[in-house]
Amino acid sequence: MLSLNPKTLSPSPFNLRSFLIPKKPSISSPSLCVNSTTCCQPNQITERGILFDTGDTFFRHESATGRDLGVLSAALYKQSKGQLRVLDAMCGCGIRSLRYLVESKADFVLANDANESHRRVILDNLAQVERLEGEKKRWVVTHCEANRILTDCYLQRDYFDYIDLDSFGSDSSFFLRAAFSSLKLDGLVYVTSTDGYSSGGHRPFHSLSAFGAYVRPMPYANELGLRILIGGAVREASVLGYRVTPLFSYYSYHGPVFRVLLRMNRGKLPEKRDYGFICYCNRCGNSQAVSWDELGQIRCPCNNSTKDAASLVVSGPLWTGPLHSGAYIMEMLNLAEQWGWVGKDAGTGLEKLLKRMLEESDPRLPFGYIKLDEVASRAQTNTPSISTIMSSLHKEGYAASRSHIAHNAIKTDCPMAGCIRIAKKIHGC
Repeated sequence: MLSLNPKTLSPSPFNLRSFLIPKKPSISSPSLCVNSTTCCQPNQITERGILFDTGDTFFRHESATGRDLGVLSAALYKQSKGQLRVLDAMCGCGIRSLRYLVESKADFVLANDANESHRRVILDNLAQVERLEGEKKRWVVTHCEANRILTDCYLQRDYFDYIDLDSFGSDSSFFLRAAFSSLKLDGLVYVTSTDGYSSGGHRPFHSLSAFGAYVRPMPYANELGLRILIGGAVREASVLGYRVTPLFSYYSYHGPVFRVLLRMNRGKLPEKRDYGFICYCNRCGNSQAVSWDELGQIRCPCNNSTKDAASLVVSGPLWTGPLHSGAYIMEMLNLAEQWGWVGKDAGTGLEKLLKRMLEESDPRLPFGYIKLDEVASRAQTNTPSISTIMSSLHKEGYAASRSHIAHNAIKTDCPMAGCIRIAKKIHGC
């Protein structure tokens, strides 16, 4: 276990002696390709106008949106703090590191990948940015296991502003404590999970070991994936005397991929209403948050008998608070508009995502979402359209929004019985 020493807000320069540095002259920055989407060489592509080579590394085009969100958040940090030092702990081909340098204007990026066979492609990609700026290095490439590079930075008191952990499966949970130890106070950690089996409740003991949460099958499994990831981070940070807050949470169906941006500061565990248990009743379809001191007293208002109590399933402990900061999402949306990433002729994907996250930030909305197919099944009607049922919910004074996680689902503070009644009313039943 790592011991905790007081952190300084002004980190010492990175000690490069422990790592292999390329002995080659720095290369002038070429003109970046801004128009083409695919270049003549089979492994060369562009993303946001930046040319790079994927080589033989694992690379997903579909993850571009997650990279966009990371670049926007890193740029906001640079604008706010005036400096930005990034540690990309599992950099792959180096595209994220390159984008942090070019678009987020990072002062320094440590691009690390445990697979040394990726070295040449990473170096070639980062060579588009001058490695030296005066006597200071803009970037360094290393090849260590992620926990080792994070721990080495901590031991050298070399703290970073922004740490990107883009791992496979639930591996981020194994790197979190070392990441928090090597992060500046008020710094950001961008964590990843691709463990859809655990979020679906299919491997409860695996989720228990990885995230500290025993997860049962629930209708909003993909939101649970985000909540157990945040909950695991909350647990690991609290061991070191830190408190983390999610600024945004992003789910993508490919993979699946769960990505969360966390801000770290000193503090204790959050209020019990934000870190506890979620209970779902298969009988009535309602969910409720359960605090630690309510364990052993759980029951659903729809029943009182011991037999009906078997319809309840409980998952946790996990994060039950908000998935996004509405103010932060608005800052991201404004910056994306300044950069021309949203708006006319920019495509609708990123803009739709950010605006939907903004809707989800309504503090009146509880955790989870309700699938309209489930509402229709319980009401024994055809599935109502999202716009129609949301309009009806708003007219009755309920909060309601679409979910960025499930396209045919809504988030609302209306109980399932109310949704069923409204669905019947819409169809004249």
